[in-house]
Amino acid sequence: MSNKNNDIYSDLAALGQSASAASSPEEAVLERVTNPHIGTQYAVRFTAPEFTSLCPVTGQPDFAHLVIDYVPNEYLVESKSLKLYLTSFRNHGAFHEDCTVAIGKKIVATLDPIWLRIGGYWYPRGGIPIDVFWQTGVPPEGVWIPDQSVANYRGRG
Repeated sequence: MSNKNNDIYSDLAALGQSASAASSPEEAVLERVTNPHIGTQYAVRFTAPEFTSLCPVTGQPDFAHLVIDYVPNEYLVESKSLKLYLTSFRNHGAFHEDCTVAIGKKIVATLDPIWLRIGGYWYPRGGIPIDVFWQTGVPPEGVWIPDQSVANYRGRG
C-alpha cells in the first residue's frame, strides 16, 4: 500500500498490526472502514464455521456455524477486527440466542448497514441443535442475497 492508504487506515487497531483477541465481547473493538461503493447496493457475507462460546450454566464449550449477511451503507466491517471480536466469545458464557443476536446488534451499531441478517447454526448438545436467526428487516429489493445453505443437523457434523 502507498503511504496515502496507510494514513487512511492508521486509526485502525487491528488492520496491519499484531493483535490478540479481547478477553470478552464487551472489551472487543469492532472496526469499520469506508465503503468504496457507497450508493451501490450489494451483499457481503462472512462465514464463521468454528465459532465457540461457553454454556453459562455448565461452562462447557458450545460450537456454531455463523453466517452473517449484510448490505453495506457507508461502512464495511474490517474483517480482522470481526475475527478478533468473534474470538472474544471463546471464554464468554451466554446462551446461543444471546450470542447470535448480540453479534448482529454489535455489527449494526458499528456499521448502520442498510440490512443485516445473522444465522447461528449451533451444533447439538444433548441431541438438540438450536438455530437462531435475526435480521434488521426486509432485504432490499434487487440485491441478490443467497440462501445461507447450512446443512441440517445430520449434515453438520
